[in-house]
Amino acid sequence: MKDITEILKTKTNLPLAKKTVLNVSFASNHFKDGILSVLKPYDISIEQFNVLRILRGKNGEPSNLKDIQDRMISKMSNTTRLVDKLILKNLVERFTCEKNRRKVDIYITDGGLRLLELVDPIIEEKENELTNNLSKEELETLNLLLTKMRS
Repeated sequence: MKDITEILKTKTNLPLAKKTVLNVSFASNHFKDGILSVLKPYDISIEQFNVLRILRGKNGEPSNLKDIQDRMISKMSNTTRLVDKLILKNLVERFTCEKNRRKVDIYITDGGLRLLELVDPIIEEKENELTNNLSKEELETLNLLLTKMRS
């Protein structure tokens, strides 16, 4: 198991705060790369996958761009563009209210639900693989510490 200084090939004694930020950033990229490798054959990005999961969680009820954006993991995502790409793939549908043109309802399609059914177990397996070096207790502690860091 390599320390972050070995990975970065630095002999500099990093301040603990910098070392922590670099370690968390490196781990985040490692996780993203792992999840992306699973999604790539299905031609969807991590952000598109996130939108599909948000819409599935609505249980057939409509969502809107603001609700989706508020629930996104990556707040920098262009939600309109993500939804447009998912529409082109027939994974979501968008309907504009005839009475109020500013009101737009977004739904996941049956195709989107089928894709999630297919991908969910593969993602779960990858998540387990990415975290299998830690015990359940260590994972719980890590989650508490990460939550504390964001507070």
